[in-house]
Amino acid sequence: MKPATMHSPTRNPGRRGGPPIAYVNARLVDPATGIDMLGGVVVADGMIADWGAHLARAEALGSSGIEAVDCAGAVLAPGLVDMRVQLREPGEEHKETFASAANAAAAGGVTSMVMLPNTNPVIDDPSLVESVARRARENSRVKIFTHAAVTRGLEGREMTEFGLLAEAGALGFTDALSAVANPTMMRRALSYARMVGRIVIQHPEEPTLTRNACATEGEIATRLGLPAAPAIAEVMMIERDLRLVELTRAPLHFAHVSTAAAIDAIRAAKKNGLPITCDTAPPYFSLNELAVGDYRSFAKLTPPLRTESDRQAVAEGVADGTIDVIASDHAPHDQDSKRLPYAQAAAGAIGLETLLTVALELVHTKRLSLLELLRRLTVTPATILKLPSGRMAKGAAADLVVFDPERAWKIREAEFRSKSKNSPFDGRPVQGRVMRTLVNGESIFHLER
Repeated sequence: MKPATMHSPTRNPGRRGGPPIAYVNARLVDPATGIDMLGGVVVADGMIADWGAHLARAEALGSSGIEAVDCAGAVLAPGLVDMRVQLREPGEEHKETFASAANAAAAGGVTSMVMLPNTNPVIDDPSLVESVARRARENSRVKIFTHAAVTRGLEGREMTEFGLLAEAGALGFTDALSAVANPTMMRRALSYARMVGRIVIQHPEEPTLTRNACATEGEIATRLGLPAAPAIAEVMMIERDLRLVELTRAPLHFAHVSTAAAIDAIRAAKKNGLPITCDTAPPYFSLNELAVGDYRSFAKLTPPLRTESDRQAVAEGVADGTIDVIASDHAPHDQDSKRLPYAQAAAGAIGLETLLTVALELVHTKRLSLLELLRRLTVTPATILKLPSGRMAKGAAADLVVFDPERAWKIREAEFRSKSKNSPFDGRPVQGRVMRTLVNGESIFHLER
């Protein structure tokens, strides 16, 4: 089996051959080692040559001739690893391309991202996995990887060739925004994925309950007259799949969990030792169904926004570790897809550029420490997907982010680097901003103070 990193598709090799650079006077935060201290990092040949408290001041470099960049006390951490991103290339490049997504990711501190297979054509064949890797290398400065489909065409009828797809570089298997509804199919997928050393990622939603729905059943949906589905559709699928995990002992990851019942079920299953993980996205702990307002289609997501009690439960699930990962759930749509009557509008929101800054609200409200937040954004998703990213170590790729966790600003649609602008956070005052992003030692984003 080829390692998962064989298709690390960064176009530029970083500062290989260039002079070393030291980033000093930084607050070093590395979740993999639990370090949170004043220090610095020396980058040479695209790698971390040295790092630690002894590099806190430029004077420590002596007469080495190494260029020093003063981080002015900002946080210096491993670059974010986003394990759930929809990239519209190939097939819908008018919504997003590898290049535009990479620009958005860089502005958000994301250095590695993994795309879902719901492109056109669907990524369900080894040649498509290899094609995506090649095109990403040619068009992106951020590292782009891909998941592959569980079933051909995401149609739920015929399984893909897990062994060949894993060999080609697929990091996981998922039917993207469709649940693997057939329990026999899901049992087989779990068993095959375990054999090839990959993980299955499930969209937890009982599809017959949620068909044509665009809101969570309850007072808000009734008042707005929107087709709605009960929130229990999420936990129903999760509870079924937990039984299949018990049967196969294969690891399973649940995507964008959004309800209290689902989190309770996952929490209990973890206590029983089942090999499961899960993620959520910032809207599910920072917004509730009231954000829909008067049919605000930019707040139409999948799964839909939930009640305030569910929002609180998601935030608590992140804080207590039940939710392992925060992913952007980046889903770019053009104006023609979003500026429609609410029920007809496409579901989903962009999130690469706002992933870190909105997640920092959990730190500012003292839900969890900065170290723990970054753990859910860096080393944990990398570990789940068996990527050597999300951690600081000598000899590791210099994929880093520098951010000021206290810098106040307002999210503005006009400043988005994504081709699409469909964000539910437009106009939201936030605290915390990315100042610099490095991939393989190359500074691919720099915001002046």
